Amino acid sequence: MLTRRALLRIVPTLGISSTVFARALAQEGDGRPELTREMIANAKWVSGIELTEEQESALVRDVNNLQRQLAELRKFELNPQNDVPAMSIQTLAGLGSSSRASGVTSRGAWPVDSHPTPRPTSDDDIAFLPVTELGKLIRTRQVSSIELTKLYLNRLKRFNPLLNCVVTLTEELAIEQARRADRELAQGRYRGPLHGIPWGAKDLISVPGYPTTWGIPGFQDRILDETATVAKRLEEAGAVLVAKLSLGAIAMGDRWYKGMTRNPWNPAQGSSGSSAGSACAVAAGLVGFAIGSETLGSILTPSTRCGSHGLRPTFGRVSRAGCMPLSWSMDKIGPLGRSAEDLGLVLAAIYGPDGIDQTVADRPFRWPLSKPLDFRSLRIGVVPPRRENAPPDDSLEILRELGCRIKEVELPQGYPLASLTKIIDVEGAAVFDDLLRAGETEGWNTWTKSFQTAQFVTAIDYLRMQRVRRRLMQAFEDSIREVDILWNANDLVFTNFTGHPSLTLPYAMKSIGKFEVPQMVVVTGHLFAEETVLSLAQAFERRLPIPRPRPPLEKFLSDSEKE
Repeated sequence: MLTRRALLRIVPTLGISSTVFARALAQEGDGRPELTREMIANAKWVSGIELTEEQESALVRDVNNLQRQLAELRKFELNPQNDVPAMSIQTLAGLGSSSRASGVTSRGAWPVDSHPTPRPTSDDDIAFLPVTELGKLIRTRQVSSIELTKLYLNRLKRFNPLLNCVVTLTEELAIEQARRADRELAQGRYRGPLHGIPWGAKDLISVPGYPTTWGIPGFQDRILDETATVAKRLEEAGAVLVAKLSLGAIAMGDRWYKGMTRNPWNPAQGSSGSSAGSACAVAAGLVGFAIGSETLGSILTPSTRCGSHGLRPTFGRVSRAGCMPLSWSMDKIGPLGRSAEDLGLVLAAIYGPDGIDQTVADRPFRWPLSKPLDFRSLRIGVVPPRRENAPPDDSLEILRELGCRIKEVELPQGYPLASLTKIIDVEGAAVFDDLLRAGETEGWNTWTKSFQTAQFVTAIDYLRMQRVRRRLMQAFEDSIREVDILWNANDLVFTNFTGHPSLTLPYAMKSIGKFEVPQMVVVTGHLFAEETVLSLAQAFERRLPIPRPRPPLEKFLSDSEKE
């Protein structure tokens, strides 16, 4: 708890004389042990933010909770020596045996299976094909890029009233890019497996000529004169941008200024977030693939909810230049698609340094692998169930069929994970400081309070968070040193702090109430070992029944129109 005496100790760490502040606290004189609204009112000049009485009252509980979390953080034993520095995001590449290679290979990839694909008889069947199959149809001229682009644009228009996943259609740009893709193919120029494939961008990815809203009403009409690196690289790969897709306001959840983005398997439910529109559009067959971002679950969580494939690459694998920052030391950019192989094809187009985002590592990525993995030598780490009579993980049977060796592992214990999440709040408060001080916070979900509360975190506590995080990174790497892959380890929070890559994929269906929804697995690998993660996921996926289930969108749309 934050007593007056403790608060007086905090003030000098902010570089502020405590005399005036002490006088303000002394005026309270009521002996309360915790921070009060009046104390916040007297202290708010420390950060320079303006608060209404209502905001001061709302912050009391949050700031007291913050102080309790910081108290737990301070219990974590650290020595003042240089062996545990404040976490340097560039040091991720130095952890783990999988990250010792150097030098980026040539960009681009080719599908593993080159067998021709006959054109499906219905547009719906085409719409739900993975990129690998769509690419074959385009390359063999059975489907043109302009035809495919119009198909997806029509589906976006038809189903968006049900799903609310589209912020802006980029129709003019899409038609232009699709015609260029067809023209180049006719001239014998084929850019690779993404040539002519329509895709959607989470609306924190900047593209000139169209709004980049970040999901907040104040930016509905804001157009940035910048092309994000990821969008630039996909255009170079021949992909066609058809839509800017929804994200929860400032990358929180699935609620943005036009409401809630919905789960295509259960439209009464949100799609989760914050890559809400990206996961929804992929699962609903509205785009060939999409790009999302993750700070603390924003690719994997909506992918799990919507039943799409999602890959959160290693931190520092993909440039974030031209994308909204939330937490400089934790933001990641990654693909969402309809197969593990698709994720590899897209990652091959977007990974690697661009000379702008200085966190991006110069590390190779090869897809597919030049030599197939020997799954009999692959060691799969599983975490023992925490409760008795937990149902067995039936997905492990497929791994055993592949010849993988299953080994139990224990993830690090005793780390103050809740306290470490304040890293995001502090860095986000710095990113949005000007808007926060100007009071331009309409539609920010709960970020306003989070950023205001973050003003009460001292620089000393922030550095302690990063030092504890650095210890966690090493402890996590040590815990998985004897395995190649973690399988369904419930490690999402850990791996967002440590930077390890993870992938989600659907493998079965389950009933929740009256709805049938996908059941998912999560695959996690060593730093910069996406090839292993993708190869195992692909092999696993090829043993699943075909055809794959699709969300009953026409039924849901018909039901909604009757209401």
